Parts: sequence; structure tokens; C-alpha cells
Amino acid sequence: MRSGTIALIDYGMGNLRSVEKAFEHLGVKVVRTDDPAVVAECEGVVLPGVGAFGDAMDRLRSSGLDRAVVDTIHANKHFLGICLGLQLLFSSSQEGGDVPGLDIVKGKVVHLPKGLKTPHIGWNTVRPVTKGGLMDGVDSDSRYYFVHSYYVAPDDPEWTAVTTEYGITYTSAIEKGNVFACQFHPEKSGELGLEVLRRFADRLSA
Repeated sequence: MRSGTIALIDYGMGNLRSVEKAFEHLGVKVVRTDDPAVVAECEGVVLPGVGAFGDAMDRLRSSGLDRAVVDTIHANKHFLGICLGLQLLFSSSQEGGDVPGLDIVKGKVVHLPKGLKTPHIGWNTVRPVTKGGLMDGVDSDSRYYFVHSYYVAPDDPEWTAVTTEYGITYTSAIEKGNVFACQFHPEKSGELGLEVLRRFADRLSA
């Protein structure tokens, strides 16, 4: 196993370089890969992404990376999902119809309500609702960068770690055990975002 190394899954969706640079800035070892075997060797795994849910699932399945993500989580390795990487963990998405996801988290990905400007782009506050997690101690007026039109709705409310208000109050980060995933982009959220990535990386050596 590659001690202390994080696999950054490259499935052709989104700007991985910004995530890679953020970890490099923190002095964290990251390997960008589309090889399930490499993912299996690393202690931590990050699944980023921007784009359509269905296209992303097709790419993950065609490369075997879908199984790699599931195996990573079931092996109790530390996992971080960002934006689309959060949504893909869910059972299905309304985007493009009822599209099946990885089904790690029971629940759906649903469109933001009509009447709200979508996509939701820009800075917004978050509110941690659990203690002891990756965002423990974050102030309720802390702001992070969002770009999305869909949000996650877990069946089990215990998955919800952070909420955000944008017309409605929705789950903007989930956490349970070795899994943390957020709708916002920590790599684009300045020092507060870097702190999220730093805390995730620190878990590998805990």
C-alpha cells in the first residue's frame, strides 16, 4: 500500500488539477489515476467531479472505477467526495431521469426547487449539524464555494453533517465513518477549504 498517498480519481469529469494543486500546497502526496489497481493501493481516495450524473456513472462503470470506489469505502479507507463526487454516492439522481448511482448512501439527488436561480453559483454559508466530524468547530457564518443545480437528500438523516440554505435548507455535506463528501468545492474555497482538505489528509496518519 502507498503509505500516506491519496488517489485522485480521474474519470474525465471536472478540473482535477485544482484539487491536485490544493493538496500539493498542503504537502500531501497525491497520485492522479484512472487505474482501479492504483486506487486499491492508496490509503485515501478522492472522487471529484463536475458535470452530468449519468455521464459520470457511465465513465466510472466502463473503467471499473465504480467498483474501486465501492471497494475503497467497504475496506474502511478514508474517502472524500467533492461536488458530483458527493452525488454519485447516492442511490439515484433525477438528472437525466432516474439514473442509478453507486448506492453507498440510500437516497436521491434532486433538482433545486423551481423559482431558484440555477445553477447555484457562488459563496454560501454552511452549518455543521454534527460534532466530532471533519468540519467540527466550523463557524456557522463560514463561506464555501458552490456550483450545482442538484442537491442530495439522504434517506437516513444521520448522514447529514452540514446543511446550507439556498431557498431551502439542504444537506451540503455527509459524513459517516470513513466517508466524507461535500457539495461545495474546498479546493476553491480559500483557507477554509484548504482546512477541510488538511483535516482529511490528517486522517490518513491518525
